[in-house]
Amino acid sequence: MAEGGAGGWPGVVHREGRTLMRLPNAPEITGQGPRAKGSGSVFHNPAMAGSRTRSVLLLRHAIETGILGDGAIYALDGLSATGIRARRWLNELPPDLAERMRITIVDLDPSALVWAKGSHEEFPPAHGCGQINPVEGDLRSVVLESGRHWVDIDPYGSPVPFIDTAIQSLARSSVIEVSATDTAALTGSSRHPLLRRYGARVRTDRLAHDSGLRVMLAMVAKAAARHDRAIEPLLSVWDSHHLRVSTRVIRSVEAANRVEGGLGWRMHSPTAEEVEASMASGLHHGTSLEQLPMNCLLPLNYPLNQSDSRVSGPLWVGAMGEASAMSSMTVERAIEACGPPAIGNDPVGWTEREFDLERRRVARSVRNISEEAGAIDAHHHIVVDDLATWLGVGAPPSPRRMVEALQKSGHRAGLTHYGRPSFRTDSPWEDVAEAARSLQPPM
Repeated sequence: MAEGGAGGWPGVVHREGRTLMRLPNAPEITGQGPRAKGSGSVFHNPAMAGSRTRSVLLLRHAIETGILGDGAIYALDGLSATGIRARRWLNELPPDLAERMRITIVDLDPSALVWAKGSHEEFPPAHGCGQINPVEGDLRSVVLESGRHWVDIDPYGSPVPFIDTAIQSLARSSVIEVSATDTAALTGSSRHPLLRRYGARVRTDRLAHDSGLRVMLAMVAKAAARHDRAIEPLLSVWDSHHLRVSTRVIRSVEAANRVEGGLGWRMHSPTAEEVEASMASGLHHGTSLEQLPMNCLLPLNYPLNQSDSRVSGPLWVGAMGEASAMSSMTVERAIEACGPPAIGNDPVGWTEREFDLERRRVARSVRNISEEAGAIDAHHHIVVDDLATWLGVGAPPSPRRMVEALQKSGHRAGLTHYGRPSFRTDSPWEDVAEAARSLQPPM
């Protein structure tokens, strides 16, 4: 194995997606993250598997569409632990894309890097392309080498301490992916950490995770602007215990100067005056004030009482993703790239059923994302449980039937990849209300 040795080696063989690795112990595959990192020699969180699948697909899209240029791609897996994310990039990208990758993995724990290197040597990419360069150290110092096309920040807790230096390291056109597991703060349950770390407040309602993602995007946008850069969000996801945003970053002083135009507030139960201001700012669909919506977005310069319990923000009020990037994340594409085919003499000892379960996990990681792409720039994100209560209809309408009804009326609408049944649409609010009442008459 790799030089330096590692306590417990060879441990057990584990598979995630199409990629094999060694771990000290077999992980328990659940939908939640661990309560603590623990004191083991290597930290691996199987609850982040879906995040890593989406990372493979987004990286592929970025390379194929030219976002990262046409030469070598310098990527950094910033808090790599087992290195599984970087190893999945190499193993699950097509060979012609993988061979362009120049990947550095960074971790403070030297034993984790030994396990990562040992896994890479024993289970190299099936197509033979790609190397990883393990570096022991603090991401905040290692990342300062400039010209990186892809930087992944996946900390245990808040990503805030790492953002500024990561932004400074980026190439002229690049992508940064940022995870956060301090969801209690970002969703408003822990108000003081939210205010300290992100300078924001979030209403603890069913859109709290959406608001938390928008707070993260605002944080990245402001950091980018400090370094004469601007962001173009590609994908924003709430997945079990963590929030994650992925955004293109471009170097542009002019675009950075316009950062405040992408920031604002979310207002619950808005007044007619507030909805009118939202419409005037292009942040609300329609022109009628006859029926007021559950929520609306307001520009940053709108005069409001920030201690009002209805307010969330400051947060990102622009699109939370990019249509072509999200459209590329189909179930078929995910399984083709990341779903493991059953093999004989499997080193993990999986049965055909276990291979099938892994393919289902891969498919589930992109559920609804390609459909949501068609309405990702829409300002209405509607949780159907809230809609039923707000309109006084009998039971929450089916989000699928709501989408179909609104599309039939000529509006854009799509199911969301969100932890609660919901949809996005550019429909005027009165059309949303009419569709809901037609599906679930008032009580």
